[in-house]
Amino acid sequence: MNTRYILLVLLVVINISNTHGQRRYAADRYFKEFGYQKSAELYQIIHDKGDNSYVVMSRLADSYYFISDYQKAEKAYAELMRKYENIASSEHVFRYAQVLKTNGKIALSDQWLLKLKAIDNQDSRVADLEKNSNYFEELSNTSKKYINIHNLSINTEFSEFSGFMQNDFFYFSSTRPDAQNKKLYAWNNQPFLNIYQSRQIYVNDNSILDAGDVKKVTTLSSKFHESNPVFTNDGSTVYFTRDNNDGKRLKGGKRRVANLKIYKAKKGSKGWGRVEELPFNNDEYSSGHPALSADEKTLYFSSDKPGGFGETDLYKVSINSDGSYSEPENLGKAINSEGKELFPFIGANNMLYFASDGHVGLGGLDIFEVSLEENNKGPVNLGVPINGPRDDFGFVSNEAKLVGFFSSNREGGKGDDDIYSFKIYYCNASIRGIVTDAKTGLPLKSATINLMDQSGVILAQSYSKNNGSYLFSNVDCDKYYNITASKEDYKSIQHLNEYVSKENVKVKKDFTITPLVVDDQIVINPIYFAYDLHTITEEAEYELEHIVSVMNNHPNMIIKIESHTDSRGSRSYNKTLSDKRAKATRDYIVSRGISADRIESAIGYGEVQLLNDCGDDNQSKCSEEEHAKNRRSYFIIVSDTIK
Repeated sequence: MNTRYILLVLLVVINISNTHGQRRYAADRYFKEFGYQKSAELYQIIHDKGDNSYVVMSRLADSYYFISDYQKAEKAYAELMRKYENIASSEHVFRYAQVLKTNGKIALSDQWLLKLKAIDNQDSRVADLEKNSNYFEELSNTSKKYINIHNLSINTEFSEFSGFMQNDFFYFSSTRPDAQNKKLYAWNNQPFLNIYQSRQIYVNDNSILDAGDVKKVTTLSSKFHESNPVFTNDGSTVYFTRDNNDGKRLKGGKRRVANLKIYKAKKGSKGWGRVEELPFNNDEYSSGHPALSADEKTLYFSSDKPGGFGETDLYKVSINSDGSYSEPENLGKAINSEGKELFPFIGANNMLYFASDGHVGLGGLDIFEVSLEENNKGPVNLGVPINGPRDDFGFVSNEAKLVGFFSSNREGGKGDDDIYSFKIYYCNASIRGIVTDAKTGLPLKSATINLMDQSGVILAQSYSKNNGSYLFSNVDCDKYYNITASKEDYKSIQHLNEYVSKENVKVKKDFTITPLVVDDQIVINPIYFAYDLHTITEEAEYELEHIVSVMNNHPNMIIKIESHTDSRGSRSYNKTLSDKRAKATRDYIVSRGISADRIESAIGYGEVQLLNDCGDDNQSKCSEEEHAKNRRSYFIIVSDTIK
């Protein structure tokens, strides 16, 4: 890991002898000052020599966790939980669940995450998992939106991450070696962060976005960390993150830890100058990861300032016309969790993208999106291929150009963290059609059309206009859809497995729906009974639901039921059988909540009202289909209050 977490905590380098007698003291100091690479080495030695205390074992596991050595972290956390599960902190349980997920042990990870409930039954991380236990499969099979994922040519064996797109340039943060500053950061034994500029390049017939021609932004560089630049639209102002060490003395508050702060610089003839610290920074905590709203009147950032919901939260400040800033405002619990929220970016349509390990995801940091205008709906995980089992973060995009970048330490990369480009899959497909009345042939207005996925989840809803037309626009391609049309007092109808592709972006699906109320009857498909039986079949139940629906829509309606048989059997027997069928039909309708008082009568007429010439004299000459036509029921409206 984790150069990116430098953005919230920084190290004061410790110069302590590593003799045997001082090893524990040195390990504790390195751990407290975030020197996790070294603390992992020292705690491992201490543990191997027999120290199985909670402090040593938890700090050993945490050290491996923070340097992204997930296999060793899992082993250390597993041993910690075997000995100390009953007293383990919520964060140690959570981190164990995280490394299990990163290492592909999803079910076991979920089991441990649910154990957080015993520690804090209000923990949102548990609540999110309980709401959707099938999240992993869903996030692993998300819609085809982000394509052509490409590891950039500018990545090295060190860390590159957190880019920003400014016109044709791409700015990013990197720990690649610097001839002018060879100092190493003790967290991960890599050089300090600097900001670099590169040029966006399109390759492979513009199907791949890459970057090249890398240059260090020297006028923003110091002896320590700079990262996460974000520019105004005109390119005249940049906000970025820097630690609060002035090169002479540490200004890290009581903890003697160098915290992160947000700075602003103006562009001049010789590069970036007039660097100034923003007034809401504080020596006692970190603020970093600046992001600008589209109108450049709001600055978003991440901070571990006291009073938040988790380890780090997202905040915003207003940029006033006189250049002053409002007090920081927390974005709230709908966005911030008990974990970390980092790397905000404001995309098109006021959509906030950010990284989090506190919302349900695929492992490590995942990238989420949420509308700042409707954040009550909660963050949505971008899923595969943007997210995976490790840390994914630093999402930026240009919706107009349908491209973007994100950062990840996923397997197969070139270094600690790499930057990846992507293209946004664009398919402006539509589904449209006309809804007509099956009896009159006329267009039908105010019918409800639902666009659903194959699992039945409603994706969009439309209503037919006066001319019967409906439209779904901006439909995703390369997917199957189910489409249903319904209207009060009409039979619903559906089209199943309609495929939308780039080759077929204008799909036309018309609906002809049948009225249930015609003249003085509720008309449904015939309710066929098996020969010599009066049992209501599943097919009959489906049809009778139409009767129930109409009567629910018209609470004053009163009906009567007539049932008829074919001619086979004696007349008296058929009269009795049809009467049983009529009453079985009535009983089903009543069982569905319709008052028995609203069914005036349920009478069987036997074979006295045949629909064809299949009476006693000709019954042997008739087919089964012809006899079936005579086994039927009518639902006659006897009230005149239907609205």
